[in-house]
Amino acid sequence: MKPETLFYIIIAIIIVSFIIDQALDYINAKHFNDPLPLELQNVFDEAEYKKSQAYKKERYKISILSSSVSLIATLLFFFLDGFAYVDGLARSVSNNEIVIALVFFGIIMITSDILSTPFSYYSTFVIEEKYGFNKTTRKTFFLDKLKGWLMGAIIGGIILGAIIWFYQATGKNFWLYAWGLVTLFTILMNLFYARFIVPLFNKQTPLEEGPLRSKIEKYASKVGFTLDKIFVIDGSKRSTKANAYFSGFGSEKRVTLYDTLINDLDEEEIVAVLAHEVGHYKRKHIIFNLFLAIITTGFTLWLLSLFIGNPLLSEALYVSKPSFHIGLIAFGLLYSPISGISGLLMNYMSRKFEYQADDYAKKTFAAEPLISGLKKLSKNSLSNVRPHPLYVFAHYSHPTLLQRFRNLKK
Repeated sequence: MKPETLFYIIIAIIIVSFIIDQALDYINAKHFNDPLPLELQNVFDEAEYKKSQAYKKERYKISILSSSVSLIATLLFFFLDGFAYVDGLARSVSNNEIVIALVFFGIIMITSDILSTPFSYYSTFVIEEKYGFNKTTRKTFFLDKLKGWLMGAIIGGIILGAIIWFYQATGKNFWLYAWGLVTLFTILMNLFYARFIVPLFNKQTPLEEGPLRSKIEKYASKVGFTLDKIFVIDGSKRSTKANAYFSGFGSEKRVTLYDTLINDLDEEEIVAVLAHEVGHYKRKHIIFNLFLAIITTGFTLWLLSLFIGNPLLSEALYVSKPSFHIGLIAFGLLYSPISGISGLLMNYMSRKFEYQADDYAKKTFAAEPLISGLKKLSKNSLSNVRPHPLYVFAHYSHPTLLQRFRNLKK
């Protein structure tokens, strides 16, 4: 195959992916004005539903603009030999392949983030502000950016540098060592993310003694679930939208409740949401997802090892000197249809897991407080309660509110 042919295959993948995403967004947007289903009539009153529709439309418009600018910038970068230019800049810094790769990806990632920042800023300080969601200060917004860059540079740099070193030392067998490293990192992140990463961005405090904690502990004892780590996170620092999540396993397992969740829901509803999270643990969804992520990573790295040494990958991006980092970019773009399909399968499994966790909460606690809690959360976040089924299939990791309502009512 000629490099030019591979180049245009990559361009075709980028354009087709854009068209599919835009088509899904369009058919989903066409349903923004659909009437509420009978079961969800009490979620919004007429004024709130109109507000919800207006919010979704504004989000859709900025999404079109952002993705279109991203596509144009990407295509210009490809056709103007941007990879060769950035590779040249990186090589002017050092002769060490690891340093070159780190500088190369640093330039690409930071430039991409800078281009997307105006849209993120507008979304946060105009749209989210207009509809009463935003609580982020401009200082916090830009500090989050800087912290994200720093974390990406440290963690991403260590992992990428190690993988390239493995490649230099072992050749095609590098994928085994890389797989071991990424697996170790994934397990550590699952265990200690809430302990070490979250505090860089948010304040976490133990849930204080009181009726809510007593009800949570009573429920946990009832289902035989050891839970001594219940934390409240200051989600209101950035948004009024509420959430709760379960993290870790073994002695490191913990439940984190957003302060906005505690403000929005009553105690019975919070315990029901917690029962849903416990359901994920009891049904071993966390372990399954961890195992699946490890297997998927191993397969991807093995596949990468078969192609990374082929100079055609670098030549396809018009970089004359073959290198691991250019080959990695080309491989990632060619692999994206496969990762897209695996993403659909993972979303499908995730939706199944959500039903199972809901069923567990219904069985061990009650359905009604979970239903009322989900309705309140949907109302307060102006969420889309009538998304198009194809959009749900492609993008949703959770069933829709209507689907969850009908499942819980069985």
